[in-house]
Amino acid sequence: MTKNWTPDSWRSMPIRQVPTYPDEAKLASVEAELRDLPPLVFAGEARRLKKQLGEVANGNAFLLQGGDCAESFAEFHADKIRDTFRVLLQMSVALTFAASCPIVKVGRMAGQYAKPRSSDTETKGDESLPSYRGDIINGIDFNEAARVPDPERMIKGYAQASSTLNLLRAFAQGGYANLKKVHQWNLDFVGGGEAVEKYQDMADRIDEAMAFMQACGINPNSKALNSTDFYVSHEALLLRYEEALTRVDSTTGDWYDTSGHMLWIGDRTRILGEAHVEFLRGIQNPIGLKVGPTTDLDELVKIIDEINPEDEAGRITLICRMGADIIEDKLPAVIKRIEEEGKTVVWSSDPMHGNTISASNGFKTRPFENVLAEIRRFFRIHRSMGTYAGGVHFEMTGQDVTECTGGAEAITDEKLADRYRTHCDPRLNASQSLELAFLIAEGLKEERDERAKEAKKAAAAS
Repeated sequence: MTKNWTPDSWRSMPIRQVPTYPDEAKLASVEAELRDLPPLVFAGEARRLKKQLGEVANGNAFLLQGGDCAESFAEFHADKIRDTFRVLLQMSVALTFAASCPIVKVGRMAGQYAKPRSSDTETKGDESLPSYRGDIINGIDFNEAARVPDPERMIKGYAQASSTLNLLRAFAQGGYANLKKVHQWNLDFVGGGEAVEKYQDMADRIDEAMAFMQACGINPNSKALNSTDFYVSHEALLLRYEEALTRVDSTTGDWYDTSGHMLWIGDRTRILGEAHVEFLRGIQNPIGLKVGPTTDLDELVKIIDEINPEDEAGRITLICRMGADIIEDKLPAVIKRIEEEGKTVVWSSDPMHGNTISASNGFKTRPFENVLAEIRRFFRIHRSMGTYAGGVHFEMTGQDVTECTGGAEAITDEKLADRYRTHCDPRLNASQSLELAFLIAEGLKEERDERAKEAKKAAAAS
């Protein structure tokens, strides 16, 4: 058990990014109801994810994390969940083949309902209202009634998260994740767009490998090829919800937040001595820490010590969000300090948040080429420093939206208005996500080949 920690010990500490609920009695009633509801995930699942992330930290696996910027109650639909799951599977096949290692798949799903805001209020014309903080807190419509924080929304968030997890478990274990089926989807993708030549070679090589496996008698309907592990994650922002779903694991006596397998803490709430760090240090789930260009490295090291005092592999993932233009100036110092301190972490790139711009027509967007540039520089920096670039973290969707410019579809500023549907930040669409996976895969294969050459040289020299 964590020393001097209880699920509610965060309540005595300073806290940021929290709503003010007008009805305290109603809030207490909702929290009590949540405490009596079944867990959404199980401690054993979170431990399994931590073990797999430990393999990532040790350079033997790769983390693919992606999903909605902010999940919406209004857009909750089985098809939407299925389509995002499908694209993450498609991405993982390309990455698995290129990296020749397991891909740990984690969705930003079944709980990503709360969002931090840069201001407590939003102003349109002469009217100022409380900011929209995600559907689990208040409504997106710009009117006074919608913007009042309502604790009943936590119950709806729980219900939709539960339904989402039911679907994801069925998809992951019920045959939808069959490797042959997923690969055929990829073949359909590379055969239908402008980027055919760029991806066809890799798709053909995967096809040959699968034909070889089948010729060797490996049944494509075997459990190993017919199902997959899939985990969910979200930002642990609304601590009243997180505390209410925190349970003691009967097999170990440890506390786990059963709202999701992996929780992360954002750049705005990653503050030593405040509530969010206090809460996360006591739960035994894998924890992500967002790391930005202004992160205080002394404080970051102390936070890692607070959350992972025994330096357990897989416990901490550093999700680096810098920006394509400054990552080469900012990231090396972070890597150097963490390496000097001897910390065992998963290094993951979030190339979305540092590359958000305003388009010429006022839409918030992210240029595909900037996202790709940050990822490539992330890998290049780690290679030059002898560390392992172990993962990527995307805001994406399986839907055919037009929110990020560029890519093979060549989405322009003018096309953003066609299908701009996000409730918060712009997301890569299905085609852009898969295109990015193929481009990352090319880089992973080159890195793998380079490591093989170096190992061969070293063996020859000895």
